[in-house]
Amino acid sequence: MSLMERYQKAMKDKNEDEMNDILHDDFKFTMHASGNVLSKSDVVSWAMSDDINSDKDRIVYENDEIAVLHAFVTFNDGNTQAVMSVFKIENGKIVSLETGATNMPK
Repeated sequence: MSLMERYQKAMKDKNEDEMNDILHDDFKFTMHASGNVLSKSDVVSWAMSDDINSDKDRIVYENDEIAVLHAFVTFNDGNTQAVMSVFKIENGKIVSLETGATNMPK
């Protein structure tokens, strides 16, 4: 199973141990739509909540250094976004994530 497949499965299964294993300790998540930057612990906590519900997830590209994913994400507030995610990978762990999101009509 590839790193991105592991990531997608951990998100869907809300597997905290797996999320902690695949994210580098120095992990940073930059959300360009809001300008927020989240740490590893922030992202693991958010992933374990019921706020993120993704659909039609697909791995666009993946190698040992970078991965690109696309998904439609619906949040508890009812908003849905088309999200393009770019992951930087170092030594088999995800060290950074940046997203661009487009709001979808309700």
